Amino acid sequence: MRTISFVSALALSIAIAAPSAIAQQAPLNPSAAAGVHTDLPRVAHPSHYTIAISPDAKALTFTGTSSVDLEVTEATPALTLHALDLKIGSATLTPEGGAAMPVTVAMDAKSQTATFTAATPLKPGKYRLDTSYSGIINTQANGLFALDYPDKVTGKDVRGLFTQFEAPDARRFAPMFDEPIYKATFDLSATVPASQMAISNMPIAKEEPLANGMKRVTFGTSPKMSSYLLFFGLGDWERMSKEAAPGVQAGIVAPKGSGEQARFALDELAPLIPYYSEYFGQPYPLPKIDNVAAPGQSQFFSAMENWGAILTFERILLNDPAITSAAARQNIVTTQAHEVAHQWFGNLVTMAWWEDLWLNEGFASWMETKATAHFHPDWFPLLERVNGRDAAMGLDGFKTTHPIVQEIKTVDETNQAFDAITYQKGEAVISMLESFAGETVWRDGLRAYMRDHKFGNTRSKDLWQAIEKAGAPGLTAIATDFTTKPGIPLVKVTGMTCKKGMATLNLEQSEFSVDRQAEVAAKPQQWKVPLIVSAGAGEPVRTILDGGKATVTVNGCGPIVINAGQLGYYRSLYTPQMLTSLKKAMPSLQPVDQMGLIADNLALSASGYQPYAPSFDLLAAIPGNANPVVLANAFGDFVGAWRVLDKDPAAQKKLYGKVAGTYKPRLMALGFEPKADEPLRDADLRSTLIAGFGTMGDADVVAEARRRFAMLASNPKALDGPLKTTWLNIVARNATKADWDAIKGMAAASNSAVERQFLYTLLGRPADASLAKAARELALTDAPGKTTSAAMIVASAGLHSDETYDFALANRAKIESLVDAQSRVTFIASLGGQSNDPAMIEKLKAFKATVPAEAARPVDRVIGTLTEKARTRPQFIKGLTDWQNAKKK
Repeated sequence: MRTISFVSALALSIAIAAPSAIAQQAPLNPSAAAGVHTDLPRVAHPSHYTIAISPDAKALTFTGTSSVDLEVTEATPALTLHALDLKIGSATLTPEGGAAMPVTVAMDAKSQTATFTAATPLKPGKYRLDTSYSGIINTQANGLFALDYPDKVTGKDVRGLFTQFEAPDARRFAPMFDEPIYKATFDLSATVPASQMAISNMPIAKEEPLANGMKRVTFGTSPKMSSYLLFFGLGDWERMSKEAAPGVQAGIVAPKGSGEQARFALDELAPLIPYYSEYFGQPYPLPKIDNVAAPGQSQFFSAMENWGAILTFERILLNDPAITSAAARQNIVTTQAHEVAHQWFGNLVTMAWWEDLWLNEGFASWMETKATAHFHPDWFPLLERVNGRDAAMGLDGFKTTHPIVQEIKTVDETNQAFDAITYQKGEAVISMLESFAGETVWRDGLRAYMRDHKFGNTRSKDLWQAIEKAGAPGLTAIATDFTTKPGIPLVKVTGMTCKKGMATLNLEQSEFSVDRQAEVAAKPQQWKVPLIVSAGAGEPVRTILDGGKATVTVNGCGPIVINAGQLGYYRSLYTPQMLTSLKKAMPSLQPVDQMGLIADNLALSASGYQPYAPSFDLLAAIPGNANPVVLANAFGDFVGAWRVLDKDPAAQKKLYGKVAGTYKPRLMALGFEPKADEPLRDADLRSTLIAGFGTMGDADVVAEARRRFAMLASNPKALDGPLKTTWLNIVARNATKADWDAIKGMAAASNSAVERQFLYTLLGRPADASLAKAARELALTDAPGKTTSAAMIVASAGLHSDETYDFALANRAKIESLVDAQSRVTFIASLGGQSNDPAMIEKLKAFKATVPAEAARPVDRVIGTLTEKARTRPQFIKGLTDWQNAKKK
C-alpha cells in the first residue's frame, strides 16, 4: 500500500492455473504457529473460499453467499470468523462426507467477529461453512465502497465500485479468517449489469447472461493468499493492455473516455514484471497484472497492492496532459513500482502478523526506489532516500516513536502502523543492510527467501537468516538492533588529527532525541552501526561502530563525511572546525552528501545539539547550479524558513533577497514555459521554484500567475499543461472573492474527476480567512463529492490551522463520515498540527480523552510536535535572524 499525506475484457483464452499448480508451498499453519498473534481462536484455518456477491450500487447494499472449506485442528464448541457490518441470514456447517447441520450465529461488533455454534462440539476434521448474508457499500475506502465521478464525455455522474481490505476490512465483504497468516485460495463470482466491466485478482473464467440486463461473472481461482489481497471492482470502464512477460498480460483499467491517458502508466507497468521476476528469482505467478484507476481519493492511502488487481487513485495513475505535472508523472512511476514490488514482497511472501508490516512496506519502498533508478536514472531517485530517511527521523526522534517491528494487538494499532517508521525507516535500514552485505549477496539472500517461503508467511528473522546464509555474517545482529529498537543513533566526532595525508577520527555513539535529551544523554541506547567514512580521496573506510567508541583512520584529510553516501541510519555531529571545512567544500561534494549534511545539521540545530549558524551556512553554500533535486530541497528549506518569519516582514524581505539572489537566476534560465523533451527533473524544478517564489510573494511570479488566470475568461484551456496546478495554487493563495467564485465555477463544470477534485481543494487554500471559512462550509455539502471534502478541510488547515481544527471538532460526526474509518483520529489531530498557538496543545489533550487509548498515538505525536515547536520556534527565529544579521556585516 502507498500511504498518503492520491478497452476490452481480458481474453478468455488466457490459461488460468489451478490452485494446485500455482501454490505449492505449504503455508505457516496458523493453528500451530508459535509466537504469531491472532485475534481468532487458534482451532481452525481455511483452505478455500467460494464467494458470490450481488451488489446494488444505487442502494449502496449487496448480498452474498460464502462457502469456506476449513480444517478444525482441535475439538471446539464453535467456530469464530471475522465479520463486520454484515447481516448473516443463514448458516450451515457440513463435515467432510457428512450432512449439513444448522448452526446458530452470534455477532460481536466490538471484536468484529461472528461465532458459529453447532448443536454438538466439533471434532477435528475438514468442514465447509456456508453462509448467506447482506452488507453495505461504503462511500469511503473501507470494504466494498462506491465512488461517484463525472463521465469524461457527458459530464453525468456515474458510480464505480471498488474494494479496499488492508488492513482488516475483508471482513466487511464476507465472513473470513481475516488475518494475514490465514492464507487460502479464492473463487469469486458476481452478478452485475451486463454493460459494465467487472475486475478481480484473476482473469474472467466465465460470463453468463442473465435476465433484466444482468450477467454473472466468474473469475479464475486465485493463488493461495491472505484475505486482505482479495479485490473486486465494477464500473463503466475500459482496459488498455499489452504483454508484460510470456503468459502475463499487463493492463490499465480506467473510466471510459480515458483513452491515451492510460498509455504512460501501461508502458511503465509492463517492464516491471520481468525486472522483478529476474531480481527476486521467482516468475510472476498470475496470468495478468491490472492497475485499476479509481476516481476519488483517500486520506489514508493512494494505492493498494491487491494481487493481480492493483487499485490506484486516478490522479496518481492516469497521465492527463491538461493537468498532470512533472512531479505527478514521476509519482505514476514510483507508485506502480511500489505496488508491483508488493506482488512479491507482501503477496507471494506475506508477514505472519502486522507487527512485521515493514516486511511489506519497507521493502516495497526500497524496491520502488531501486526499480525507478534502474529505469529512470536521470531522475536521481536514489537522492530521495535522504528525504525519506529524514521523514522517518522526524518521527523517530520523539518519545512517541516505536520500533520498526512493533507490538500490534488491535485494529486501531494496525491502522496506525502505516507510518514513516514502517515505510521510510524501513527503506533506510534496508539500504544500509544491503550496503553492509553487498548488492550481490543481498540479492542472493532475497532470492533464497522468496524461493523457500513463496505462498507462505514469514517473520523478520526468516529474512535475516536467508541473507546471512547467502554470505553476510553478522547481519542479523545489526538488523535486530535497528528493527527492534526505537530511536536514532547519534555518531559524534570527538576529535580529529591528520598526519601524512591520513585522518584519524575519534568517534562516539550516543542517541539523538528531540524531546528526551537528558534521558538519552544519561543512558543512551547502543546500536551496532555500520559506518562509511570518506575523506574525499580514495575508497571510503567501512567499519562497525560497536560498544560506543571507535577510532577510524581514513585516506585524506578532508572534507570528512562520516556517513558517505548517506546509507547509514544515524545523525552525524561534526566539530565546528569540520563544519567550516564542509561549508567550503559543499559545492563539490556528491549530491547525496549535500542533501544528507543539510538534513542532519538542521535537525541537530533545531534540537539544540549545535548553533543554527553552521546549518544555515551549509544550506547557503548550495550553489545555484546544483543538482536539481538538491536545489529543490535547499530552496524548500529556505521557503519554510521564510514562512516561520511571518511575524517579521522585514526579516522575511531580507531572507527573500538572499534566496532570490541564488535561485531566481535558475528559474529565469528554465523559463516559465515547459520545453519539449526537457529532463523531468528540470521540469519539476521549474514548478518548485515558481511555487516557492509565489508563496514568498515574488512580484514577477505572482503577476504571471494572475496574467495566466485572467486568460481563462476567454480560453478555458489557457492553463492546460504540466504547470496548471502550480499557477492555480498561487492564484488560490492570493484569491479575491471573484477569483474564488471563478475557481468554484470551474470545479463544478469540469468533466475530469481529477481536475474537479483539485479545483475544489484549491478553494481551501486562500490566505483570506473568510474564503477559507466558506470552503470549509462548502466541504460539508454534497457539491465537492464524498472523497473530496476532506481534502478541502486539509487545505484550509494549511494557513488556518486553529480555525479549521475548531471547525472539525464542532462538526465532528460529519467530518468523520468524510474520512476512511482508519484515518479519523489521525485526520482530526493533524488539522491542528500546523498551529503556532500553544493553546492548541490543550485542545488536543481534550480530544485525546475522547478516543480509545489504543488509537491515541497520532494525537500524542501532534502534541509532541507542537510542544517542541513552542520551545524551538523562538530559537529558530533568533538563530535565523542572527545569521542574517551576521552575514550582512
